[in-house]
Amino acid sequence: MTLKIYGISASRAARPLWAALELGVPFEHIAMTYKAGATRTPEFLAINPNGHIPVLIDERAEGAITVWESMACALYIARVHGKADGQTIAPATPREEAEALRWSFWTVSELEADALAVLMHRMAMPEDQRKPELADKAESRLKVPLAVLEKHLQAQHAKGEAYLAANRFTVADLCVASVASWVRPAAALLAQYPALSAWLKVCLDRPAQAQARAMK
Repeated sequence: MTLKIYGISASRAARPLWAALELGVPFEHIAMTYKAGATRTPEFLAINPNGHIPVLIDERAEGAITVWESMACALYIARVHGKADGQTIAPATPREEAEALRWSFWTVSELEADALAVLMHRMAMPEDQRKPELADKAESRLKVPLAVLEKHLQAQHAKGEAYLAANRFTVADLCVASVASWVRPAAALLAQYPALSAWLKVCLDRPAQAQARAMK
């Protein structure tokens, strides 16, 4: 059986790459970029007709399984390739499974668009192409979801759990932190949420995250 992950680390493909590295799952990394029409070729569109990275292909005895969408890829890796033993990033209980699902979907719907606007217009884009007013508006909107996340982390700490779903780092943390990290250029905004800021630093300091970032 072979696991293949298409995409570069400087993209949403960082999520399944990070998940596989956390679990020590062997995989083949196919450094597919999103630039210059690379994802619009007939060959790639046969894998993902949406023309986006990442794509995960899991070659299994019963046949190949294809997964699109970065959050789905990360959740699939944790669910299928992880062990529900309470030691890894894989959810070990129905509650942990629910937390991983709800926070991952929440991140896509409530956090990602504005977090990406902050990243692009505060840091990633060439300075002459940035629109600070778009970043300002995104930061203002982010105050609501960031407060939700802060409150949840405070509640977790109150019951002795340091992470989103348990007292250990799980795929729930991986999925949310991969997006929350885009808000870091707005340092003054993040400083208003101390529990979130501390949690995010711990997540991003993990060795597997550094390994994923270093991949091209």
